[in-house]
Amino acid sequence: MPGNNAARSFVRLSNYKRAVPKELRLIKPAERTAERDDAVVEALLTVLRLSRVLERVDAGVSPQHYRMLKLIGEGGERSARLAEKLAVAKPTLTSTADSLVAAGLATRQAEPGDRRVVRLCLTPAGQAAVRRADDAYASWFGSLLEDTGRGEEILADLLSLSHAMTERRRARLAADVTTGQQ
Repeated sequence: MPGNNAARSFVRLSNYKRAVPKELRLIKPAERTAERDDAVVEALLTVLRLSRVLERVDAGVSPQHYRMLKLIGEGGERSARLAEKLAVAKPTLTSTADSLVAAGLATRQAEPGDRRVVRLCLTPAGQAAVRRADDAYASWFGSLLEDTGRGEEILADLLSLSHAMTERRRARLAADVTTGQQ
């Protein structure tokens, strides 16, 4: 089905070029060098290391629980939408939600008018847990950023990466809708 692939590429490319600053766009294969690839791999290893270190920060909740609590706190999301935002499978989300509910950090609430729809909402204990985790993670990561001497610049770069990842996700979802995949 070449037509479907062409539509998917077109959507991704058009959104990518519109939303991602030139300096963050993928380099064409002809422009790649072994030195740059080595630097990219080293940076990736640093991101993975950061992820592992954040698991050891005493925040009162795991990074996985923290991410989910933060999204729940933004507004009672439907489970399918949360799974999409967290980039996890629905069974993984259900398991994580079960543990948050069991810990008293979140509740499940039926949607008025449609009991099939269940939303997750923070409890007061969940709100307190998020505040404690915000403080712990911000303190640890803020200190690390200060140690670089380029904290504000790195923060801006990380926010740009977050934006680029969001735009890639949107482009992928738009392509899936265009091609009829879900």
